[in-house]
Amino acid sequence: MSVFPDAKILDVNLTEGTITTRTLPGDIYRLYPGGSTLGLYLALQEMEPNIDPLAPENMLIFSVSVLTGLPISGQSRLVITTKSPLTGTIGDSQSGGFFPAHLKINGYDAVVFRGKAVKPVYLYIDGDDVSLRDAAGAWGKVTGEAEKVIKDELQDENIEIAQIGPAGENLVKYASVMNMSNRANGRNGTGAVMGSKLLKAVVVKKGKARKAADQESFRKLTGNVRDRIKENEGIEALGLFGTDGELNATNRDGFLATRNFKSGHFFEKAKKITGTTMAKTILKERDTCFACAIRCKRVVEVEGKVDPFYGGPEYETCATFGSYCGNDSLEDIAIANQYCNMYGVDTISCGATIAFAMECFEKGLLTTKDTDGMILKFGDGSVFKELIEKISLRQGFGDMMAEGSYRMAEKLGPEAIPLSISVKKQELPAHMPQYKPAVGLMYAVNNFGADHQSCEHDPFLTMPPDAKEQVWLGMLGINLLYDDQFSLDENKVRFATAGQRFYSMMDTLCLCQFAWGPAWQLYGPADLVEACSAGIGWDTSIQELMEIGERRINMMRWFNVKAGFTSADDQLPDRIFEPLPEGPSEGHQMSREDFEKARSTYYEQMGWDQQGCPKETTLQRLSLGWLLEK
Repeated sequence: MSVFPDAKILDVNLTEGTITTRTLPGDIYRLYPGGSTLGLYLALQEMEPNIDPLAPENMLIFSVSVLTGLPISGQSRLVITTKSPLTGTIGDSQSGGFFPAHLKINGYDAVVFRGKAVKPVYLYIDGDDVSLRDAAGAWGKVTGEAEKVIKDELQDENIEIAQIGPAGENLVKYASVMNMSNRANGRNGTGAVMGSKLLKAVVVKKGKARKAADQESFRKLTGNVRDRIKENEGIEALGLFGTDGELNATNRDGFLATRNFKSGHFFEKAKKITGTTMAKTILKERDTCFACAIRCKRVVEVEGKVDPFYGGPEYETCATFGSYCGNDSLEDIAIANQYCNMYGVDTISCGATIAFAMECFEKGLLTTKDTDGMILKFGDGSVFKELIEKISLRQGFGDMMAEGSYRMAEKLGPEAIPLSISVKKQELPAHMPQYKPAVGLMYAVNNFGADHQSCEHDPFLTMPPDAKEQVWLGMLGINLLYDDQFSLDENKVRFATAGQRFYSMMDTLCLCQFAWGPAWQLYGPADLVEACSAGIGWDTSIQELMEIGERRINMMRWFNVKAGFTSADDQLPDRIFEPLPEGPSEGHQMSREDFEKARSTYYEQMGWDQQGCPKETTLQRLSLGWLLEK
């Protein structure tokens, strides 16, 4: 067994204003080598599951991994772990950029925040020079302005900043944590938890990339990256057209979530908001993350309206502010993206909550008396800017919307509940379960609500048997091919659970799913094992890595069970089981019977009981027996 490095943990007590460091021994760190697996380990040692997410007792944990900061594509990811104010579950959220790599380069594997400051502060990190500083000058400002204030105060441009905007300060349930003012830890309301602690930002000094343990072997992985991109059409297209490149194809098949999931078809309007149209019109340049060659990030500009400083919209944003709202204006979407990044708001939950409000208005459940005189109708994106500002500042109608669609529905009455397309109160991303039933199953059983990045997607199984992606399935012991992706049988569930373990492992190692995920595969599973060996001298296997991913899933589930969640919470919205009304997917629906059978099968395959609770034998197998002792 190879020697594993120790982890360095920075512990910040905001109530007392104290900062300490501690070391997690390598034999423990190997079991929880980063991301939310490390965050969960730290939280579960002392945090009670039934606390109020916005109380000082909630812990907010920034973490990276053993691989972060190495000079290879797709490793600069930050994970934030906390109890979510949106869902009430333990949750995590990921982002890219340069902040994650530089946090690790400064020597820290995790930063734990506890308590609540007496006034707004930010944390400054420059190696061993760590301090809490007054954030009065940045508090209340949008992200771009706050970034300028902090850089001016420090007289230093050579820093990276992860911060909240006004939405986090005002405890919007789906507030984000932003770095570069355009990379978001968007889901689960991590920004609201940060705001509840009066923590405005975390600032890290920039440094040089880490050196690999075996530099010659590591260069073999990185030296041919341009060839790897040219040989992979999907990766090359991702760089050229961004994540939004596939939007029109999804629409063509009839499964682009439209008008609050009432339809799967946006007709010819979809072409106006796809990545190819963006590349031809408002795209200014392509941006990237630390050491990454893919350059998939969009930077857009609309003169006098959209500032390229705030980046550009991804697929999810183009769908939630586009087809979800019946809006085909790419300019309106770009404006919405900018204001979400300025104020620090998750674009998925925000766009979906607006779409929900539009349907409520259409059905008379909301009127102009409720909406401060605003007329909300599908197809009108001109309302986005004002709504995002109202939500972020909790002004007027925005105060209700800041709670998310499900809590809004509870206030509006029983007729509104089915119109909230959410799981565990978190809004669905733009991948329809009717088209991707394995993804739908994962939406339901995922520990922190609907998430499209917790497993591989169903169309993967329709690839030819000689496709390189099939190698990934073989390594997981799965040899499946489907003529279509619509089934949800026992084998499909096995594919979903294996994919969930793999994606959970990537979230643990803080790896970008575009670079290291099965569907894109700039680097494959064998490359990952080699990266661990050459990068840090970790002699591992895909089996050990998959077990780490499974450990994370079970830790989350255990926390949620103790917080009162059961199988009754692992459910999909009723609308998913209703026939689609139009387009190529007309009449298609997800079978409730198939879903409930698949959920039961999933529990069995995961080693859980039928209430969704991990069995003692499962926890012991995963070295989690200490949870039972607690």
